[in-house]
Amino acid sequence: MSISFPIDRAALAALMIAMGPPSWSADPLTLVEAQRIAVGQSQQLVAQDALTTAAREQAVAAGQLPDPVLKLGVDNLPLNGADRLSLTRDFMTMRRIGVMQEIPRAEKRQLRAERFERDAQRVQAERQRTLANVQRDTALAWLDRYYTQAMRELVGQQIEETRLQVQSADIAFRSGRGSQADVFAARAAVIGLQDRLSQVDRQLRSAGLMLARWVGAAAAERSPAGPPPWQSTPLRGEVSSEHLKQHPDLLAISAEMDAFDTEARLAQANKRSDWSVEASYSQRGSAYSNMLSIGVSIPLQWDQQKRQNREVAAKLAMVNEAKARYEDMLRSREAEVRGLLNDWQTGKDRVARYRDELVPTARQRAEAALTAYRTGKGDLAGALAARRDEIDAHLQALTLEMETARSWAQLNFLIPDHGTATPAKDQP
Repeated sequence: MSISFPIDRAALAALMIAMGPPSWSADPLTLVEAQRIAVGQSQQLVAQDALTTAAREQAVAAGQLPDPVLKLGVDNLPLNGADRLSLTRDFMTMRRIGVMQEIPRAEKRQLRAERFERDAQRVQAERQRTLANVQRDTALAWLDRYYTQAMRELVGQQIEETRLQVQSADIAFRSGRGSQADVFAARAAVIGLQDRLSQVDRQLRSAGLMLARWVGAAAAERSPAGPPPWQSTPLRGEVSSEHLKQHPDLLAISAEMDAFDTEARLAQANKRSDWSVEASYSQRGSAYSNMLSIGVSIPLQWDQQKRQNREVAAKLAMVNEAKARYEDMLRSREAEVRGLLNDWQTGKDRVARYRDELVPTARQRAEAALTAYRTGKGDLAGALAARRDEIDAHLQALTLEMETARSWAQLNFLIPDHGTATPAKDQP
């Protein structure tokens, strides 16, 4: 009896999936396109663009003088006697109209405008963080879909081949060249592969649902195409502190530090009072002269030690808090990046070992078991077991490559890739 194990065809099918889009896919979804779609429809980015616009509009308003105050009134109106409630008979009664203008110092107006500009910078830093998160999470979802699809193709190929083995074993049994146990063994192998296919299908549906969360249901139905460039990353060497400082989390805290520093300088400037000037024109009865009044108002800061100085100290404490948080975040991100870099480099080594050593060894074992079965020195169950081990080796290699590619995605999109990003509104 001759039963073949065309594992090379299954390996070739998996390799074709890993190397590029299948020929039957007319409109594949690449990783870059998936990220571009996800960025384009992210409402988080739209919201942060709106916040940036709001902060910059407020910055312009904060740099202006306050609106003047129109003042209307009646002074010295008699309440009793012959001139009761008369606006013209008593020489002291005046109808008054005036304007008051508060004049904050130019330094304060500039600092108030700068404070909102710092808010805009902080929102932009948070936008970079959101952009990096969208690109990273989209990449992770796309990689899960890509490799799960490759696993499904591999298992599906093996099911078809094992069904042919069932037919061959059944023919051999009917012709007296094989045993019924061989038929049952081949059928059990098909059932086992079908169960594995069900598991892979569940994973594939889950991966598709997660990808749809980022790119929409229509785009998620398209077949993923690659290959993903997981074998290289800008962080392949020593982790640079300058590179880490471009991390969006650190940029956001840095923007907060600048905002708190501006508030501290504004609190310091508030130790010098703002003046208000006022001019009013008062009209009396026709027998009396009209009056012009001019005045200046100056707040008296009686207790700077317990008010203005305390405000300055509070703002400086916020600056120190942000600095400490920045240093802690820098250490945390450095440890995170080093861990991801270690996982990625170790994964690359393991993938190479699987592909260069483990998978070829499993193939050789399956071929040896098949040869032993053909020469009557082994049974079909042993040959099928060796075949399953070979399939397992291929699936383990794909799983390991997927895990390594996920580490690559987390490393590669620590900082957003502006090549797949839509430009932010109101960016300087």
